[in-house]
Amino acid sequence: MKFDGNRVAFGRHETFALRYSWLSKGFGALKQNPRVFDSDDSVVELGVGRNMVNSIRYWLRASQMISSQKPDEPLELGQLLLDEKSGLDPYLEDEATIWLIHWLIATNAELATSWFWFFNNFHKPEFSAQELQTALHDFVKDQVVENKRPSMGTLKNDAQLIPRMYTQSRGNTRTPLEDALDSPLSLLGLVTQSSSGKLFQSKPQPRPNLPIGIFGYAVAQLMASLKHTAVPLEDLMYSRHDQAAPGSVFRLTESDMIAKLERMEAFLPGRFEIRETAGIHQLYRIDDVEPVEYLKKHYGEMSTEIAA
Repeated sequence: MKFDGNRVAFGRHETFALRYSWLSKGFGALKQNPRVFDSDDSVVELGVGRNMVNSIRYWLRASQMISSQKPDEPLELGQLLLDEKSGLDPYLEDEATIWLIHWLIATNAELATSWFWFFNNFHKPEFSAQELQTALHDFVKDQVVENKRPSMGTLKNDAQLIPRMYTQSRGNTRTPLEDALDSPLSLLGLVTQSSSGKLFQSKPQPRPNLPIGIFGYAVAQLMASLKHTAVPLEDLMYSRHDQAAPGSVFRLTESDMIAKLERMEAFLPGRFEIRETAGIHQLYRIDDVEPVEYLKKHYGEMSTEIAA
């Protein structure tokens, strides 16, 4: 959640965007066979090519569903979400899960460095593919330790994949079917493409489809990582001191973020409160809270609505 120029990763996705079934398929296969990603039979077990096997493992790691290094092991959050029998949403049927996966990738500065940079540090509302690549290169040159810097080709692959992963395909008949399959993250509308196809937009706006349970999880997780009892609202809106910020990651307007913080107060009462101190609006943690409480409440309410 905090950027460190000595702990970075680029290009490990094998140029494949995250796809709908990959997290569920990869997580389920790992539960059945802890060495599935290193197995000679992995291509058969997962039903994809060898490069895609590596990509599935990478996206499970980047989304913090499994351990970041070998041995591959399900993490607690992965178990909570993706376990086939007990998981809250093993097949990503609730759009809230897509928002959560986005937050987990975009705050993973160590394994998804380009994604962390794009959502926390790149704020140009409209840009071309070349501008994105140049800005990413400049960031790496300025902020990444020299012996950790990737090649220009690797940075180009990351810069091309970010908008491809977040924009919906236009049905170009010249595009191979496999490449045209949209990533689930394209549902979120965080990146759009101009009618000419030459420019992309990623700008702050109200996000009515972002569930308060997911927003609350993000804020609570950030507060826990900072180990602070109070954080200025500006630090929740904009990335400061190499930290992730919910306002930036979710591309929120200031007014929408404040409205969501107020709704978050009511969602789980008695945990957080907005106060003004010396003219500065801050979010105070007034009681201990585990970020996962927000997820359990959201999915619990969804289960109740479905049952009704």
